[in-house]
Amino acid sequence: MLSQQPPRKRFGQNFLKDNLVINKIIEAIPLNRDDVVIEIGPGLGAITKFLVKKPINLHALEIDRDIVALLKKQFTADQLTLYCQDALKFNFSNILGLKKIVGNLPYNISTPLLFHLIQFSNQIESMYFMLQKEVASRLVAKPSTSNYGRLSIFMQYDFLIEPLFDIPPSAFWPEPKIDSTFVRMVPISGQYGVVKDKVIFKKIVTTAFSQRRKKLHNSLKTLIDIKQLKKNDINPASRAEDISISKFVQLTNDYIDNQSF
Repeated sequence: MLSQQPPRKRFGQNFLKDNLVINKIIEAIPLNRDDVVIEIGPGLGAITKFLVKKPINLHALEIDRDIVALLKKQFTADQLTLYCQDALKFNFSNILGLKKIVGNLPYNISTPLLFHLIQFSNQIESMYFMLQKEVASRLVAKPSTSNYGRLSIFMQYDFLIEPLFDIPPSAFWPEPKIDSTFVRMVPISGQYGVVKDKVIFKKIVTTAFSQRRKKLHNSLKTLIDIKQLKKNDINPASRAEDISISKFVQLTNDYIDNQSF
C-alpha cells in the first residue's frame, strides 16, 4: 500500500494524514476548469487524490524516486503529469500557463524554495503552502520586529501573503516538533513602489541584513554613504530591521540613479 512508504529524513518528509485538515486545505484552494496546478512534494498523495478529481491540468514535482514510482501506480498519466525533479532546480517556465502552486513544503527547503519561486512570480496566479509556522511568521513580519528580514521583504514585495490556519504536528506522520501554517500567496505589483533593478535591490537588502545588529551606516558602507541615507530620510543609526520595504525600494532606486554606467 502507498501508506507503507517510510518517510526519509534527508528529504524532510512529513506526510499529511489528517482528513479534516486535508479537506480544509482543499476547500481553501479555489480551482476552476482547466487551471494549471502544480503540486510540490505530493508525498503519499494525501492532497493529490482530491486534486485529480478536479477538471484541472495537474502536475506534480517529487524528488523521491520510490514515491514517484508509487504515485505512477495510483494515478494515470492522464490524471497527473509527474516530474521526478528537485523543486529547487526546476524551471517552472517549462509548464505553460498561469499557474496555481500548492504543496506541503519540506521544512529543510521551504525558505530557499520560496526565494526560487520569486523569479516566476509573473507566471503565478496564486500559491498555497503548508509551512513551518516560524517561516510563515517571517513571511508576514513587519518592520521593527524580530521576524522581519530578507524573506519578509523579498516575498512581500512580490506577493500578498495571508496565513489561513495553523496545523498541529498530529496532522502529520511522522509528527514534526513544531506547528505548521497554511498560507495563501497572490502576486502583486507596485504596492511598495517599483524597484528599477531587482538584482541591485537584492544586493542592498542582503548587505543590510548580513550583520543585522549593525547600524545601517556600517552595514551598507561599501554601497551607500551616510549622506545618501539621510537624503532618503533614513536614520544612519537605524538597523536593517527598522527600514520599511518602501524605503528599501526608494534607496535602491536612488542608488541606481546615482551610478555612472
